[in-house]
Amino acid sequence: MTAGSNKAKIARRVIEVLEFFDDSHREATVMDIVRRYNRPQSSTSELLSSLVELGLLHKDPYTRSYCLTPRAALLGNAGQSEVVRDGRLVRLMDRLSAQTGLSISLMGMVGLDSQVIVWRHGPRAPVCTRDLYGGCKEPLARNSAGQLMLSTVSASRCEGMVRRLNAEADAAHKFSAAEMLARIEALRERRYAFGPVGFGSEAESLCALVPRQPEDHPLVISLVYGREDKVNTEGLLQSIGEAMRACLPDPDSDNVEALQKTAA
Repeated sequence: MTAGSNKAKIARRVIEVLEFFDDSHREATVMDIVRRYNRPQSSTSELLSSLVELGLLHKDPYTRSYCLTPRAALLGNAGQSEVVRDGRLVRLMDRLSAQTGLSISLMGMVGLDSQVIVWRHGPRAPVCTRDLYGGCKEPLARNSAGQLMLSTVSASRCEGMVRRLNAEADAAHKFSAAEMLARIEALRERRYAFGPVGFGSEAESLCALVPRQPEDHPLVISLVYGREDKVNTEGLLQSIGEAMRACLPDPDSDNVEALQKTAA
């Protein structure tokens, strides 16, 4: 039991290190990792050295800072769907970030949780989202991206998931299962949603399903903005629809058409 627990901790810490790097953190020192995740300095230094030996990190001998290697970027790439493997999903996020100035998140479903796969903080990022980063998880029912992902699950299975989510929620996060199922059902054809980002923030978002993803592995792109921000929701719908049409391999997919019709 102890050995298994230690292995799980090591695996978690490896992923934490890799997820630390983003547009705002191209390099990191040992202390950067220590402060972000509240880890011991000695074991963190040892872990980073091991990742250098494995070819996943490069260490600058002068600044003693670390950065990701191409191997880290391409690890597992060959087994991904086309939209991930060929970089089109990254180009979609780049385009939306440049066009809107908003924060962009890519969300996935892990069991009964929504997980942040990538979070890109834009220049207009709400203060309440500054601490969000890749790897964060919370139950699917608590955020719009999660509810949208639930809409891709068959109705019978979705009902069981929603009832379990409600049963396992603490008192502060209980909800009406009937109302939640009705909202999810409305999203099945719409394939996009406006609503809360979740994760303890007060931010809002426009979420849209990434087309043609493998069954049971939905992905959602979200444009994130503050509740007090003056955003043109029709403009956001048009932007995300046009970006999907330009960047993704299936311009005639249902959710792109739905976005275009709504924006029109």
